Amino acid sequence: MTNTPQPWSQRFETALHPAIARFNASISFDIALIEYDITGSQAHAKMLGQVGIISLDEAEAIVTGLEQIRQDYRSGAFVPTIEAEDVHFAVEKRLTELIGDTGKKLHTARSRNDQVATDVRLYLREQINLIKADLRTWQTAIVTQAEQHIDTLIPGYTHLQRAQPVSLAHHLLAYFEMAQRDYQRLGEIYHRVNICPLGSGALAGTPHPINRALSAEYLGFGAVGNNSLDGVSDRDFVVEFLNAASLIMVHLSRFSEEVILWASQEFSFVSLSDRISTGSSIMPQKKNPDVPELVRGKTGRVFGHLQGMLTLLKGLPLAYNKDMQEDKEAIFDTVTTVRVCLEAMTILLTEGIEFKSDRLAQAVTEDFSNATDVADYLATKGVPFREAYNLVGKLVKTCTSEGILLKDLSVQRWQEFHPMFEADILAAIAPTQVVNVRNSYGGTGFEQVKQQVAVAKAIVST
Repeated sequence: MTNTPQPWSQRFETALHPAIARFNASISFDIALIEYDITGSQAHAKMLGQVGIISLDEAEAIVTGLEQIRQDYRSGAFVPTIEAEDVHFAVEKRLTELIGDTGKKLHTARSRNDQVATDVRLYLREQINLIKADLRTWQTAIVTQAEQHIDTLIPGYTHLQRAQPVSLAHHLLAYFEMAQRDYQRLGEIYHRVNICPLGSGALAGTPHPINRALSAEYLGFGAVGNNSLDGVSDRDFVVEFLNAASLIMVHLSRFSEEVILWASQEFSFVSLSDRISTGSSIMPQKKNPDVPELVRGKTGRVFGHLQGMLTLLKGLPLAYNKDMQEDKEAIFDTVTTVRVCLEAMTILLTEGIEFKSDRLAQAVTEDFSNATDVADYLATKGVPFREAYNLVGKLVKTCTSEGILLKDLSVQRWQEFHPMFEADILAAIAPTQVVNVRNSYGGTGFEQVKQQVAVAKAIVST
C-alpha cells in the first residue's frame, strides 16, 4: 500500500496507516459494481450536459471516456488496485487520466453516497431478473418430471409418518408452487428496487439545478426517490431481497432433504446418477448425494447474510454510515449462492435422478395409509365420521397385533367389525383408487393433477 493521496485527503495532514487503508478499502469486492458504476456515471454526465451544468461537449467526452474504461476493464487492460480504495474512485481517477480535467467535473452534484446506492440498485435489479429466469428453468424441470409421473404413486407423509398415498406429480408440483411464489416475490421486490436515488447527494440533495427524473429515465428506473436522506441510507430493498433469497433456499433445501431421504437404502425411492454424485474416500460402495447436501448446507449461509444485514441496519442513525459497506459482500455472495444452487438442483432433476416406479408402487401397499378411506367409505354409507374413525382405529390395532394390513382382511372379517362393509371395500382402499377419488380442487386425484400440470406448463411457457 502506498501513501497515494485520496480525493478527500487535502483535509488531512498525513496519509492513512497502510493497515487501515487496507481495512477501509472495498475495491476487492465492489469491483463487481464497476459496469453499473460506469452506466450510472454516464447517465449522470448526460443529465449534467442536458441541464447546462457542464457543456454538451464535456458530457460527451465523459460518456466516451467512461465507455473506454468499460471496454478496457472487459479486456483486462484496466485493473484497479487497492490504492483506488473503491470502484468509484478507481473509475473517476482513470477517467481523468484519459480525458484530463473534464473528468473531474463528473462528480458535480453527486456524492459517493447516492452513487453507490444507485450502483447497488442497478446491480440488484439485473440480478433479480436473472434469478427469476433461473427459477423458471427450475420450474420447467419440475413440470417435465411431473408430467412423466402423474400415475406414479408415492407415500405422502405428515410428521415423517406414512399418511396417505399421493401422485408423485402432485408431490413435485408442490415445489412448483413454492417456486412460483418465489418468482412473484422477486417481481414485487423489483418495483421497490427500481427507484432512483441519484441526485440525493450526500444526504441533503444539491444546490445545482439537476433533473433527477432525467437521470432516472436514462437508467430505466421506474421512479425517483422522494427523500434524499432515505435515498442514501435505505437498504430495505436489500433486506427484502435477502429474505426472498432465503425463502428460495428454504424451498430448495426442503426438496434436497427429501431427495437425500429418498436416495437412502431405507427409502430407496430414487437412484442418483453418477453425474451428480460422488464416492467415499474409504468406502467403495458409497454414492453420496452431494448436490442436495451442499444446497442444504448453503441455505444457512444465505440465512446468515439476511441476519447480518438486519443486525447491521438496526442501530444506524440517518443518513449514510460506513457500516453500509458491509452490504455488498452479503448481496454478491447471496446472488452467487442462489443462482448456483438453482442451477445444480435443475441439473439434478433433469438428468441426475430416476424415480423407482416399482419400488414406489410397492411402498404404497405396505402401510395403513388407506385407513382414512375406510372411514370415508363408512361415512358415505351414513355412519357418522367420528364413529367410523374410532372403528378404523380398532381395525388398525387388530391388524397391527396380527402382523397384517387392511388389504389382508377378508370380507367376512370386515363385516365382523361393521355390517356396512361390503365386497367393494377392497377396491375402495386400493392405493390407485385412494388417490383417484381425491378429486377436489387442488387435490391429488389424477384428473386434478393433469389440470395442475397443464396450468404449470402454461406458466413456464410465458
